[in-house]
Amino acid sequence: MSAVLIVLGVLLLIAIVLGLWVAGIYNSLVALRNRFKNAFAQIDVQLKRRYDLIPNLVEVAKGYMKHESGTLEAVIKARNVAYTASQAAAANPADAGAVKNLLSAESGLTGAMSRLMVVSEQYPDLKANQNMMQLTEEMTSTENKISFARQAYNDSVMTYNTTRESFPTNVLAGMFNFTEAQLFQIEDAAERAAPKVSFN
Repeated sequence: MSAVLIVLGVLLLIAIVLGLWVAGIYNSLVALRNRFKNAFAQIDVQLKRRYDLIPNLVEVAKGYMKHESGTLEAVIKARNVAYTASQAAAANPADAGAVKNLLSAESGLTGAMSRLMVVSEQYPDLKANQNMMQLTEEMTSTENKISFARQAYNDSVMTYNTTRESFPTNVLAGMFNFTEAQLFQIEDAAERAAPKVSFN
């Protein structure tokens, strides 16, 4: 009888150790997922700031660029698409599809903003406008903050994905539906540079 109790005790101890090990892995994956979601929230704050600045920038430019309404409308349309995509990604940063849609929308916005900046170079009065200079300075600062937030997010995603893909964590990650997180990176090398917003 005592041999049976010893075997049951050993099996119970193994089950407890195994349960604690699984719980530890699960909790570490949850913590890493929450860390990259928080890092995405920091990007989201800066993107919203940029989305709020763009209509002001377009409004100031509108007074000087009456013949460039197509360019101004393209910027506003690209801003609206990016804003919608950012809300979807912010709702669930773990959704790789939503993050990819945001990246695509951001690429479109970057292209539209670049076109606006190129066209605005042809308007010296616009370049000298105090409101425009202040807005472009705020845009440049925001772009820098987005770059730093994106770097922190990508570092968090890399840590999460590496942990999620490492054995034996990958077995439990699959069981508990911890999916791969999407890096926030621009695929087109020409779009990697922040839009130039200087009117000097």
